[in-house]
Amino acid sequence: MDVNGTVAEGFEPVREAFVRNFEVLGDRGAAVAVYRDGRLVVDLWAGTKDVDGTADSAPWERGTAQIVRSATKGVAAAALLLLHQRGLLDLDAPVGEYWPEFKAVGKERVLVRHVLSHRAGLPVLDRPLTPEEALDPLRGAEAVARQALVWEPGTDHGYHALTYGWLLGELVRRVTGRGVGDWIAEEIAGPVGADLWVGLPAAEAGRVGRSGRVEAPGNAGGLRSRPKRSVAEAYDDPASLTRRAFAAITPFPDQNDPAYRAASLPATNGIATAEGLARFYASLVGEVGGGPRLFTSETLAAARAEESAGPDQVLVINTRFGLGYMLHGSASPFLDAGSFGHPGRGGSLGFADPESGIAFGYVTNGFSKTVTADPRAQALVRGVRAAL
Repeated sequence: MDVNGTVAEGFEPVREAFVRNFEVLGDRGAAVAVYRDGRLVVDLWAGTKDVDGTADSAPWERGTAQIVRSATKGVAAAALLLLHQRGLLDLDAPVGEYWPEFKAVGKERVLVRHVLSHRAGLPVLDRPLTPEEALDPLRGAEAVARQALVWEPGTDHGYHALTYGWLLGELVRRVTGRGVGDWIAEEIAGPVGADLWVGLPAAEAGRVGRSGRVEAPGNAGGLRSRPKRSVAEAYDDPASLTRRAFAAITPFPDQNDPAYRAASLPATNGIATAEGLARFYASLVGEVGGGPRLFTSETLAAARAEESAGPDQVLVINTRFGLGYMLHGSASPFLDAGSFGHPGRGGSLGFADPESGIAFGYVTNGFSKTVTADPRAQALVRGVRAAL
């Protein structure tokens, strides 16, 4: 395997894990980046830009980007937390205070805090959106405003797989007057110099490879985990909250469609380089390359303080959430107890661990069946742990 890039002395275990991901775990094209205390210590890429590439296909290059699915949620959450940090948004205010139409059908008690911690009680849409409707920046918000609660807000938690994006995006629009993708570009990605987008500009389209499904070979060394029967049954049952949450757009759009990539769906369609994703998380906890530190110590503490824990009504496993971020745990292991971040369904992962100064980003063009803890990303995390 021809691996490009560099690793700092002591971080060789990450490179070894990265090579093994291609040789054993089915990666076709991928990149991993790690910052420590604001310094880039791992910057690796390999394979082909497109998942269906052959030996003659364009190689993955430094700067190749991929869609990161729900790893987008961690980037989008920073928008609300920064608005709170700037005094423009109260986390304990009702959503309807900023978005009056949202109060329909008994949602007056949904707080901004509930949106970030997946406690809003709105993981599904009774009438799913079509792909065409989902690309309209207003249709998703209108559908969520009409939707009735599944549970009393704040009393339970369940992963808002798609509705999270419309809830968060509309709050940003109501508070700032700007679309969430534009706000992220101007207030987060631009200032810190991170190659990441929620709504891909046409000028960057050539950097993004085609993604698709991959299967790890049968000799994956026991790293592939099969879902428990109850989890598999929940995904198979059309009436379950699990199935309905992930079907809030039906059928799900082609993620290689330029129109989908150009839309602003802050729950699912962010696009990033591995270095950009790692740089974003490094900037939450410290300065990188002279850029600003985004989170104050108070905001950082709020982001990773446990808000939700235990059985997840949608994912049907035990999950832990802070404000907008998954927290280290069995469902999505990061580096250590204080780590916070977000995986993307099928592979990608970004997180920060303030205690060790580590910020991590992994992107791939090959999506597996995993939802929160992909074996390839976990192998790389173990490599980081071995280097510390």
